Amino acid sequence: MTRMDLRALRYFVETVRQQSFTLAAERLNVTQSTVSKMIRQLEDEIGQPLLIRDGRQLHLTDVGRVVLERGQEALGVMHNLTREVADLADLTRGELTVGIPPMVNLLFAPAVKAFRARYPALALHLRELGGQLIEQQVTAGELEVGATLLPTEPGLGLASRSVGHYPLHVVGPLQASWTHHAQVPLEALRDTPLLLPGDDFSLTRRVREVTAASGFEARIAAQSGQWDFLIALAAAGLGTTLIPAPLLARLNLGAELAVRPLAEPRLDWHVAVIWKPGGYMSRAAQAWLAVCEENLLATG
Repeated sequence: MTRMDLRALRYFVETVRQQSFTLAAERLNVTQSTVSKMIRQLEDEIGQPLLIRDGRQLHLTDVGRVVLERGQEALGVMHNLTREVADLADLTRGELTVGIPPMVNLLFAPAVKAFRARYPALALHLRELGGQLIEQQVTAGELEVGATLLPTEPGLGLASRSVGHYPLHVVGPLQASWTHHAQVPLEALRDTPLLLPGDDFSLTRRVREVTAASGFEARIAAQSGQWDFLIALAAAGLGTTLIPAPLLARLNLGAELAVRPLAEPRLDWHVAVIWKPGGYMSRAAQAWLAVCEENLLATG
């Protein structure tokens, strides 16, 4: 036996339940001859009789009892599968993992709140990684959706949707050489020790790219994945950091720190959600993108 027709199993199980080909046909909305034919095909496929017809009585053979038991299990599995697929389609169950860099997670709080409120039965998991790692995991299919800074790594072919576009501010000691500028040109940071996120963060990648395009290499004095620690290092006089505009009010900037906008249009904080185009995307991932668009675009 190579396969078993689930429809034939359903006809067989219903016939046993009703103890009648006629009643089974009525329940299944088919003709009696169709039920008889399907059960005969099932017996032919198995190679043994399943039912013994004794007048108006139907009796199961030993094989018929096994087929009935396993058939009920198989039909139950299919019923549950159908229900679970419908639940997933309706977003009444399931889970979704979203990659969000620690440096941008504060921006996504409204989206997380809205998503949980709208889809309370969906388990939302947040995986905190650097933007470059998130891009790689989305490309590899380990994550369906994530967040990073634009532009993404060339060659990965990722699709993106902007959810915020913000200027950067230069933050550092009051005695730093750039403090006499009302808006700090990138050139003023040529010899300045910089305090930046780790190398797996997209902002650091962008700083390296833009400074190299301007003819110098960024002097990175220290790195951390926490804004607060970068600010503390700057306050201790160890260097200058770059802070996105929306985070300035959330961070503890003491009087010992100078703050100026960065006058560099190529280097800003352009946050986007990303996904791999052309492949399957779950309903949960589609819902996350929609919630981000509704709750974050207005803030960018």
